[in-house]
Amino acid sequence: MGLEAILALAVVAGVFVALLFTRWPVEAVFLAALTVLVAAAVLPVERAFAGFANSGLVTVALLYVVAGGVQETGAVEWLGRLLLGAPRGQRRALARIMLPAAGLSAFLNNTPLMALLIPLVKDWCRRTGISPSKLLLPLNHAAMLGGTCVLIGTSTNLVVSSLMVAAGQPALGMFEVTPVGLPVALAGLVYLLLASPRLLPERVPVAADTAAAREYLTEMLVQGGGPLVGKTIAQAGLRALGGLYLLEIDRHGRLLQAVAPDEVLAAGDRLVFVGAVESVVDLHRIRGLSPATTQVFRLDGPRNQRQLVEAVVGPHCPVVGKSVREGRFRNRYDAAIIAVARSGERLRSKIGDIVLRAGDTLLLEARPSFLERFRRAPDFLLISAIDGATPPRHERAPLALAILAAVVALAGFGLLDILAAALFGAAGMVVSGCLSFTSARRSLDGSVLLTIGAAIGIGAALDGSGAARALALGLQGLIGHGPWQALLTVYLATLLLTQLITNNAAAALMVPLTLAMAGELGMAVRPLLLAVVMAASASYATPMGYQTNLMVFGPGGYRFGDYLRLGVPLHGVTALVTLAVLAPMLGG
Repeated sequence: MGLEAILALAVVAGVFVALLFTRWPVEAVFLAALTVLVAAAVLPVERAFAGFANSGLVTVALLYVVAGGVQETGAVEWLGRLLLGAPRGQRRALARIMLPAAGLSAFLNNTPLMALLIPLVKDWCRRTGISPSKLLLPLNHAAMLGGTCVLIGTSTNLVVSSLMVAAGQPALGMFEVTPVGLPVALAGLVYLLLASPRLLPERVPVAADTAAAREYLTEMLVQGGGPLVGKTIAQAGLRALGGLYLLEIDRHGRLLQAVAPDEVLAAGDRLVFVGAVESVVDLHRIRGLSPATTQVFRLDGPRNQRQLVEAVVGPHCPVVGKSVREGRFRNRYDAAIIAVARSGERLRSKIGDIVLRAGDTLLLEARPSFLERFRRAPDFLLISAIDGATPPRHERAPLALAILAAVVALAGFGLLDILAAALFGAAGMVVSGCLSFTSARRSLDGSVLLTIGAAIGIGAALDGSGAARALALGLQGLIGHGPWQALLTVYLATLLLTQLITNNAAAALMVPLTLAMAGELGMAVRPLLLAVVMAASASYATPMGYQTNLMVFGPGGYRFGDYLRLGVPLHGVTALVTLAVLAPMLGG
């Protein structure tokens, strides 16, 4: 190896060390490595940053916008509530929850998908009496398995495809990973269904002190012609909601208290709930319910351009001592009160009749400018926005799902390449109003995009300096010249890396080495790259293996050993199926 190759390998080794032993962001590590390679003259500047103009990178960005449209309209949450139902028994519960998660994850990035499903499952567990620890980790693994079935299912697939294009290889097709990913997913789901009830103990999740939690009073209206009309309280999922209690129903002036679960909802019913703020936010995302206060619909601008804000009433606020209705709150602050909490007291009046006191906490629907206008005003002691609480545009959910289906169909049947289909989908989401320009920008995952762009540059350095070829020759000397040995080595090496560093980083480092190995052995490269795709997405055995692993750690009350107990056998199942499917593709 020449000096440039040695420097390139040293930089890659530094990337490993930084990812293993520091908490630096992945994108920062990769960009720093790229900078060092340019400064050391291992990589010309024009090749270093060519990755940021790569068509695969642009495709990833556009697909994030498409997924953002599905999320903003509440389509995923609507599907989740539709599919979860009310099963009997733990295995039926697992089946009802894992199959939809795997199916949705095949077409949506599983990180935002899990962010939406976790609170749904927690509430569902409260209603069914099943411990969250029995469901959340299998749910997470099912979503990861589903993401390997279609190109757009996970960013790792797109990272590999981008690096292949940068290396002069044809991009992965929309369903090219399906012949491998689908049998692996089915085998994994069967294993989870059979084994997880025995392997996962019941854990008590770390929870906040509910006794000290603020208890909001909020009112919701059953929309006429909506999906909840004619359903019972239990069928609508409004009985024993997690963190919420249905206090009463106001049916055209007649109060129904101690509401039975078989009470049938009617159009115009005013439902009065008390509960924690997170549960109130979830309540406002249920399709078929709308805030009972008419003030919400008298605010300027569409609801998807507003946000939910908590504000503590100060002693000098002009509305203190007046009822919500008398204080003309909307006219004064251009915000609508949708819930009220008073420490240590359960409020029972209608929101409009509550006489406000200093120290009351209000949940407001307001424009983003509200925070800046009143953050330092004496009217409120404290103002804070609630993240992820933009009211969804439920009426756009079918349109968002139709656009997503069109993207998959156009790319899957070869009518458009994946970049053109993703561009069509992103533009469709914005033009149709499913997603605003601001929300489209927020939906982009800058970390993934920067990592992909920098990884393409690092791969170019490994290739141009001869480092990749040297490593391929070294691996060839260790494993011999057989295609089967090469497949096994690539899979196991990627699997090991993805347990230690992020799956995208593992894929980014393995692709150039795999291409070089295939070139040296004179064998087909696609099976080896598919092995990289499958192994890089197999991060089941540690909480740190993938970001969604950490997302379920706290809500499920898990311990490190729970991941090992369920994940290590799952690694064995997925590895055996992957290698068995890929082996016939190797040729001679």
